[in-house]
Amino acid sequence: MGTSWLLATFSVIILYGFAHIEAFHQTHSSIFNLNQTYKPSFHFQPSKNWMNDPNGPMRYKGLYHMFYQHNPKGATWSNNSIVWGHSVSKDLVNWFPLQHALTPSQPYDINGCWSGSTTFVSNDKPTILYTGIDIHQHQTQNLAIPKNVSDPFLREWIKSPKNPIMLPNIVNKINATSFRDPTTAWIGHHDGLWRVLVGSQQKDNRGITLLFKSKDFINWIQAKYPFYSAKKIGMLECPDFFPVLINGTFGLDTSIKYDHDSIRYVLKVSLIDVSHDYYLIGTYDTIKDVYIPKNGFEQNNNELTLVIRYDYGKFYASKTFYDDAKKRRVLWGWINESSIREDDVQKGWSGIQAIPRTLWLDKSGKQLIQWPIVEIEKLRTNPINFNSKVLKGGTLLEIVGVTAAQADVEISFEVNELEKAQALDPSWKMDPQHLCNENDAKVKGVGLGPFGLLVLASKGMQEYTRIFFKVFRANKKHVVLMCSDQCRSSLNHKNDLTTYGAFVDVDPIHEELSIRSLIDHSVVESFGAKGKTCITARVYPTLAINDKAHLHAFNNGTVDVKIKKLSAWSMNKANINEIH
Repeated sequence: MGTSWLLATFSVIILYGFAHIEAFHQTHSSIFNLNQTYKPSFHFQPSKNWMNDPNGPMRYKGLYHMFYQHNPKGATWSNNSIVWGHSVSKDLVNWFPLQHALTPSQPYDINGCWSGSTTFVSNDKPTILYTGIDIHQHQTQNLAIPKNVSDPFLREWIKSPKNPIMLPNIVNKINATSFRDPTTAWIGHHDGLWRVLVGSQQKDNRGITLLFKSKDFINWIQAKYPFYSAKKIGMLECPDFFPVLINGTFGLDTSIKYDHDSIRYVLKVSLIDVSHDYYLIGTYDTIKDVYIPKNGFEQNNNELTLVIRYDYGKFYASKTFYDDAKKRRVLWGWINESSIREDDVQKGWSGIQAIPRTLWLDKSGKQLIQWPIVEIEKLRTNPINFNSKVLKGGTLLEIVGVTAAQADVEISFEVNELEKAQALDPSWKMDPQHLCNENDAKVKGVGLGPFGLLVLASKGMQEYTRIFFKVFRANKKHVVLMCSDQCRSSLNHKNDLTTYGAFVDVDPIHEELSIRSLIDHSVVESFGAKGKTCITARVYPTLAINDKAHLHAFNNGTVDVKIKKLSAWSMNKANINEIH
């Protein structure tokens, strides 16, 4: 840990005052008695108890701020106890906890301070917009500002006396229990008005994102038409809206004016009925204030398997921010547990955040690329590398020399003899998750695959999780399937052992098939084809824990594949919200 981080830590402690630290320590003292077997070492989470949505991430006066939905009273979600947790960091890897930013205290939020965003308003002053649950269990939108803008830690926030600033009512016909999660606001350059989106749904199960406009960020008027809507998909939670370059990897600030021919706009929504995050790529009519997706829900007849997701595993309620220091768009996402409620209570915590990911538009213009922020690589140690190794069909290769329960692994495959790939039967259900279940990685495959990584494996192979590719032939081209198979991840069958899958937009004739997996005790984040397809899984092995875990590459197909390159690292532990 660098001296700059230590200095920042000590300055926080001094600013806090010893009385605050003592009270904070007493509140969290029971953490040291909890079962920490599955606690990640480099994923963000509070020191204990429940966490869900990331809220209002931003960078201010040289510090990154992370706000999050948190139940400080227990390891499960609570209807009226949700607060905004708050932590700061200099590098997005090591985090120091601060006091809660928002707590239920007023009639308009007495039953919970739910999700929202931050926006830099006049003179770059950060401002929070958030959803409050009022005394009638109705959802309201509210505003809070820092008590002291010169404090880089932003430790105290003041709720506006004008709250609530947006309300559901009979006139605007907004569903009072489906009106939440305001986005980061942006300025319309033709009229100078602020704009913000709020998620909602109508009685016919039509999901909508409502647009509101304001001159002063306090008095908001609802636009005549929804910003975007789609039939039969239900509540659109946690909307997010931002521009991306057509050519380039740099991030963009939503409030800056750009040449419309050089950008596209992304609208992300979280669908509560299926607990997945979907995103659309399209254009934004700034005069009519409507979003026009190139390939949205209704264009696909509401077939959700045809709409792109950030992640095809455990990943929800995501939120991006523009990092002005490194000119990038950074994505946060909540990874919930796959364990049963009783186990969460026993271990004393529930919910983590995914490793922050840098986002940009793929050269094809059809999807986003996601890749772990480069800062996470500072935790790498003890590298293992080898090249050009053939994996014959039915073989298993152990990767030794790394801490398999806490590792970062990158592997790329070269495949030949593509004519021997299994034909994709047109009668098969073209659901990738279904295909992953059909192509069990344990069973000897036909043709090219399954091949990939076997992680968190026990010595006797009673437990393991497999991340793999399977290549099919279809209509004179090749289809690549990526799977994360948890069905044998744990001998505790009370856990959710769902297998996840997705198709990867990659041509195996001209492109490598690569996997990067970040393994952190009970979470495995996998990135296929350099970030084109992402799958996150939660696993809770009973045997393959800590130094009893093993890591392998494997090929269960009948055709040989070549490991073009493999690099693996043990990962050091990050300092995340620890109580000193």
